Amino acid sequence: MNAIEIRKNRFIGAGHPAYIIAEIGINHNGSLDLAKQLIAEAVRAGCDAVKFQKRTPELCVPKDQWEKERDTPWGRMTYIDYKRRTEFGLAEYTAIDDYCRALGVDWFASCWDEPSVDFIEQFQPVLYKMASASLTDRPLLERVRATGRPLMLSTGMSTLNEITQAVDWVGTENLLIAHSTSAYPCPPQELNLRMVPALQAMFPGLPIGYSGHETGLATTVAAVALGACFIERHFTLDRAMWGSDHAASVEPGGMAKLVRDIRDVEESLGDGQKRVYDSELEPRRRLRRELAPAAVTPSLT
Repeated sequence: MNAIEIRKNRFIGAGHPAYIIAEIGINHNGSLDLAKQLIAEAVRAGCDAVKFQKRTPELCVPKDQWEKERDTPWGRMTYIDYKRRTEFGLAEYTAIDDYCRALGVDWFASCWDEPSVDFIEQFQPVLYKMASASLTDRPLLERVRATGRPLMLSTGMSTLNEITQAVDWVGTENLLIAHSTSAYPCPPQELNLRMVPALQAMFPGLPIGYSGHETGLATTVAAVALGACFIERHFTLDRAMWGSDHAASVEPGGMAKLVRDIRDVEESLGDGQKRVYDSELEPRRRLRRELAPAAVTPSLT
């Protein structure tokens, strides 16, 4: 497997620690202060990166949904106004970039349209993430590819043919693929974690990871045990907060436990070579029964 260098001395691939991403997405609810709290908590938990989502609402919201009204924390408003209200612009992302640099954590975004790619590119992100919904969006894939940065493809709601087609479009250089099931939250029986080794077999030169939307932690740790080189989980301060993604997100205490358990699993996997450890020598001396040498049968010849 080819490891991908995303910044100096940090690689994603076999033989390297799993790259753990806290997906803030839109869980900041349009608040820069809340976004900074989430970044700080992700760093405290031990995450390698935080990820946001960037959209141009006028391009991403279907026109027939624009004028539909909904209740929001800011009162009742049209759906397009709600999407505008929760979208960060230059001032907010400049502050996010400065804050992440100060805390020493990577950040990047899923871009849902071409102008959003151009917008995020000014911050020189370590990579781009392509959301599962965008896997078949060839113009968007090609715009991201034109940046020359590593690309992470998420494969939820996609067939094997669609995944293969996307890989054919973008090529395999600096490409990462994430297994995912796009249900929020996702029931355990639909996680299909064996797709991690299945994708490794399909694309043996590429780092394969896991983007999870389940409510528990154990299954994400299991994905690492199955070979996932990177992990992404939605992140929130409180799963009861208002918003569509909070219920399928991990809170700070859970994220810290997830990072700890992943690192423990990585350390415990070893290299597959059987050996007797120094720590076993004393129990071996104490617990093994001493057997008398086998009697020698005299030769009859």
